[in-house]
Amino acid sequence: MPSLLFRALSPAGSSAKLSIFIFHRVLPAADPLLPFEPSAEEFAWMARLIAGNFHVLSLGEAARRRQAGTLPAAAAVITFDDGYADNFEVAWPILAAHGLPATFFIATAFLDGGRMWNDEVIEAFRKASPGELDLRPFDLGSHTLSDTSSRIRGYEAVLGKLKYFEHHQRAEVAREIGRQAAVPERSELMMSSDQLKMLHAAGAEIGAHTHTHPILEGLPDEQAFAEIAAGKLEVEAILGETVSVFAYPNGVPGRDCSARHGKMVEKLGFTAAVSTQPRFANAQADRFHLPRFTPWDRTPGRFAARCLLQLWSSRA
Repeated sequence: MPSLLFRALSPAGSSAKLSIFIFHRVLPAADPLLPFEPSAEEFAWMARLIAGNFHVLSLGEAARRRQAGTLPAAAAVITFDDGYADNFEVAWPILAAHGLPATFFIATAFLDGGRMWNDEVIEAFRKASPGELDLRPFDLGSHTLSDTSSRIRGYEAVLGKLKYFEHHQRAEVAREIGRQAAVPERSELMMSSDQLKMLHAAGAEIGAHTHTHPILEGLPDEQAFAEIAAGKLEVEAILGETVSVFAYPNGVPGRDCSARHGKMVEKLGFTAAVSTQPRFANAQADRFHLPRFTPWDRTPGRFAARCLLQLWSSRA
C-alpha cells in the first residue's frame, strides 16, 4: 500500500493526481558519458521507492480510471521512451521483481539494429580521438575533446542545436558525424522485434512513439499524421494487437507538439497520449497531452522528496 504521506497528497477518486514517470534507458552499469541515465543499481532503488509509495498502473488503465474518476490514491505510471534494448534486458527484470507494470513507447524505425540520431552523436563524441572535433561544416561548431566532461559538453551543445534541424537533414548530419568518428552503422542499442514481442508477452504495455521520432511541430500536418500512423501500425503488426497509447517525440507542449497533434492521435484511435510537461495529471488534464516527470536526483531521499514536492506544488 502507498505510504500515508503520498496518499494524503494524492487522494483517490476525482481528486487524484496521476504521477507519470518518464525514463529512457537503464544501464547495466554507470556510464560516465551518460550521467543522466540511471544504472541498474540506481534504478533498483528507484523501483523499490516507487513501489513503496505509489499504486502503479499501466498508462492505459490509469487513463481509463482517471476518466472514470476511480484512480487509487497515489496513482502512478512508469513509462520508457524510444525502445532501447536495455529496457528489456535490464529495466524489465527489476520492474518484475517489484511487481511493477510499465509502459514502453517504441520508435519503430530503430528496431532491429538501428540507432537514433542523438545516440549517433553521443557515440561519435565517445569514439572521437582527443583534440578537435570539427563540425563547422554542419554549422555545429568545433569542439575540443580532452576528458569526459568536455565530451559531454560537446555533445550536449550539438544535440541542442541539431534537434531542430529539418527532420531528414538531422538524421543525415548525425550519420555523417558518426562516420567521421568511425561509429558503425548497425547497433545493438535498440530492441529487436523479438525482444519487443517477449517484453509484451511478459506483461508490459507497449505504446507507439512515431516511426522515425521527428519533432511533430516541425513537420507539415500530413507528414506528422503519417509518422504517428506508421508507428502505430508497425507496432501492431509486430505484436498482433491494437496499440492504444502514444508518446510525443521530445514532447514539450507548444514547441514540439500541439493540440492539432492531439486531434491526430485521437483520430487514429489512441485513448491517451503523454507529453514531457513536468507536472502531474489531475482530472482537468487533457488525456491526449498528459504530463510526465521524473526526479533527476540520485539518492533515494532526494528522489522521494522531489516526488512529494511535485504533488504538493500541483495541489491547485
